[in-house]
Amino acid sequence: MASIGSPGTEEVCLPPLAECQRQVQKILHSASFRNASMLQQLLLYLTTKAYDHSAETLKEYTVGVEAFSRPHDFDPKTDTIVRVQFHRLRQKLKEYYETDGIHDPILIDIPKGHYLPTFEVVAPTNAGFDHDVLSKENAVLTNVLNTGSTGQPPSPKQVRLGRSVLLQVIVVAAGMIAIFAAGWWMGGKRLLNTGVNQAAASLEPGPGRSADPVKAFWSSFLGNDPNPVITYPDAVFLLDNFNDLFRFRRGATDFRGAPVDPHVAQEFASNPALVAKAGQLYYENSYLGFGELQAVGMLSNLFGQMGLKPVIKPSREITVDDLVQHNVIMLGSSSQNIAVAHFSTMGDFSFQNPGGRLEQWRGVIVNAHPRPNEAAVYRTERDSNTQVLKTDYALITVQPGIVPGRYIVDLGGLDTTGSEGAVLFATSRQGIEALAQEIALPRSTSASGAFPAFQVLLRVSLEKGYDVLGASLVTVHPLSATQAGTGDSSSSAASASAPMQERASDKLTK
Repeated sequence: MASIGSPGTEEVCLPPLAECQRQVQKILHSASFRNASMLQQLLLYLTTKAYDHSAETLKEYTVGVEAFSRPHDFDPKTDTIVRVQFHRLRQKLKEYYETDGIHDPILIDIPKGHYLPTFEVVAPTNAGFDHDVLSKENAVLTNVLNTGSTGQPPSPKQVRLGRSVLLQVIVVAAGMIAIFAAGWWMGGKRLLNTGVNQAAASLEPGPGRSADPVKAFWSSFLGNDPNPVITYPDAVFLLDNFNDLFRFRRGATDFRGAPVDPHVAQEFASNPALVAKAGQLYYENSYLGFGELQAVGMLSNLFGQMGLKPVIKPSREITVDDLVQHNVIMLGSSSQNIAVAHFSTMGDFSFQNPGGRLEQWRGVIVNAHPRPNEAAVYRTERDSNTQVLKTDYALITVQPGIVPGRYIVDLGGLDTTGSEGAVLFATSRQGIEALAQEIALPRSTSASGAFPAFQVLLRVSLEKGYDVLGASLVTVHPLSATQAGTGDSSSSAASASAPMQERASDKLTK
């Protein structure tokens, strides 16, 4: 059968423009795609590119740079985002057409080994069509499907055979995509970053402005610090001779591998009764959540592109000198990262664990001052049937450091997946653009004045309980001068720096 773009073949029938647009929008609004922001972005980009015949040789590198804002030195061999998201997109399209889209007249597919989507007519698409247009389309379709060229319109059965015909064009006008994307992305206020969407004039380079909003955001935050400190959680566990771990929430600790006093273990471990039967225990702090591991990689990659050399260390090794000389980026919640518990400002949002010693996704994010349409408590969400985790929540808290000109930011979730989602949001063009819609962010690397202090609440969508599909902004609460621990001027912040350093020193020596 003939296919678009094949040399020496006949032209094939395409579904009418209006139906193509409706099909894309229906998929993006479906339950399968509703919370998968990265997949929405990728599908819109690909369907736009499919209409551009010059994109028939679309490469993994091009998708990474244009669809996911990767830098021009993006290396698909080391950064697998394109392959991972294509795999997820194919799964989501399959899921959609097996559920909500089972009776849809138009099938969108991305064949393995290809980057451009195909478009199939799999059922009559009469509803709402112009009859003249429909008759012309049927005439062409007849030539393609009826090898005998009978001149008769195709039967429903023949039309169904079109499922084997991969029509590699989706006629979605770039202007319509831009308008729709602006309304859909991030609650109607976000502008999609696609290779063909150049409408965002505010993102164009200008005097003192970076063309990349992500790098501009982090440059303004980091200032003149070439070695920002990234701290990851190093929660302490007690390890038995069978390699089982017991959570050690508090109490005096020793270095890794040192034996634990039985009385200390029973007093401070999460499950004293079980610990009492475990035999000799040893201190173990090499555990690291996979979400924080991904987060460290994303931040290190970004900072490397900016010419910076971050210092990466466990949270328990942060020093007063780190806080004085550098900006500090903390990963994880206060229950996992001791640095977050010590130095993160108590704003409107805070991590809490109503279960006391019990954990297992019982932690919550409490909203002390809910606004209209905001909840007082946010917790992880599960599938009602399988109980698999499907939603995590995360906080990004930006606050002044202990001396003027230095800052502390915490990116942490209720679960390790939330930490990954928070960093994914903070290192993506879409996330920074969404944040800029809610709070004034410095866009210049030489911007004067203090960096704003605020908290961002994010909803992180999951698949299989651990795959982070994307993070969407729920709300932003600015930190007041009191919450941020600063006064109204730089002089008041400077005068407060000495006692803040003393408090930091006390906390770090405990």
